Amino acid sequence: MVLFVLLAMNRKSFIQLALLSAFSPIAHGRGQTPVIISTWDEGQKVNRAAWPLLCHGKGLDAIEEGGRWIENQINCCVGLGGNPDREGIVTLDAAVMTGDLQIGSVAAVERIKHPITLARQVMEYTPHVLLVGQGAQLFAIEKGHTLEPQELSPDAAKQYQAWLKEKRYNPQINVEKLQMPLKTQGGHFNHDTMAIIAIDSNNRMSGGVTTSGMGFKMRGRVGDSPIIGAGLYVDDQAGAATSSGMGEEVIRVCGSHTVVEFMRHGKSPQQACKATVERIVRAIGSRAKDLQVGFIAINNKGRYGAFAIQPGFTYAVKTTSSDQIFESDSWFT
Repeated sequence: MVLFVLLAMNRKSFIQLALLSAFSPIAHGRGQTPVIISTWDEGQKVNRAAWPLLCHGKGLDAIEEGGRWIENQINCCVGLGGNPDREGIVTLDAAVMTGDLQIGSVAAVERIKHPITLARQVMEYTPHVLLVGQGAQLFAIEKGHTLEPQELSPDAAKQYQAWLKEKRYNPQINVEKLQMPLKTQGGHFNHDTMAIIAIDSNNRMSGGVTTSGMGFKMRGRVGDSPIIGAGLYVDDQAGAATSSGMGEEVIRVCGSHTVVEFMRHGKSPQQACKATVERIVRAIGSRAKDLQVGFIAINNKGRYGAFAIQPGFTYAVKTTSSDQIFESDSWFT
């Protein structure tokens, strides 16, 4: 059959088809496993930290290792070095999920260095799927986590003092800042998440997210990251998706679950991310021009894609033959 099709093609159409397959953005992933995808430029280092475990068939271990790596860094948006809420206190959210629908998450956790590990422990050692606040902290102590000092990192303290001058809560983005690397974006684009999805060498899917949430948020605010189906969803029968950006808008459409369902019904990862962004834009109307949401996705064949509301949303991909950072397509250009 393949030979018949090739013979039926003229030379020009065959070359055009070959070029389309090579350079189409939705052909980035061609079924290679293992594969790992993480949000933002820093995701490349996260992927590298996770890679050895992923190659040994330990997908969830790899996700946790990648999350712990970024939680050890000092930046505006992840870990105890992140920007605080409006009371000057850093609160953390995290979640993990595996392709057989095992889930665990934590929200509004204080003084715990590795919330992604705590989220996994919720999954493995409790009858629950989500612990929050003081209860999550007490469970962390029970599982051997130590309470870290409740103090801001130098960068976060500087950002917080600047915010206190006006105390104006404005979660809208500065679009120009989107072109900057994550570590230089500061408080101007302060609602990023380190989000990771992967397929290991045994073709098992897993994912995780970790974040300090939106800088200078109201006390007690929780975004999409620890909400399974919003900030993260993984299903071996279809694919995996996760998000970064304005969590309220992701929650509005059950974003990551929506991406996975689009893939289940035949869309490519790229198409599924785009269709979900379109649903958000349609729901919020003109407000979309001032907000950022980005999705990354992998289907269960190892193909991947991404799409965002605004330009500047980057993601890192590592396979056995590639280790690259891409900028996603976007609704606005």
